[in-house]
Amino acid sequence: MRARGTARHRPGFHALVLAAGFVAGGLLTQVARRYLPAGAVKEFLTTGVTPAVGPLPVDLVILKFALGPVALDVSLLSLLGILIAYLIARSLF
Repeated sequence: MRARGTARHRPGFHALVLAAGFVAGGLLTQVARRYLPAGAVKEFLTTGVTPAVGPLPVDLVILKFALGPVALDVSLLSLLGILIAYLIARSLF
């Protein structure tokens, strides 16, 4: 019997945990932006970096469309959400 937490998971599992972490972190960020009083703590926790890609035009001769722009808002609380999702997934599986 394998020890707990040493099982190898497929990449889809890791992508799901990462996505759940970003959703949880985004929720934490929005709650903090809304309910924390203005000050240094609010600025520190909710200030994020937002890398963006796009728009990317795609021309397939009979079909033309554009993808994007796609942006990712990463803040300290987003990273905290990823850490929490990882710890929960690790304890469950």
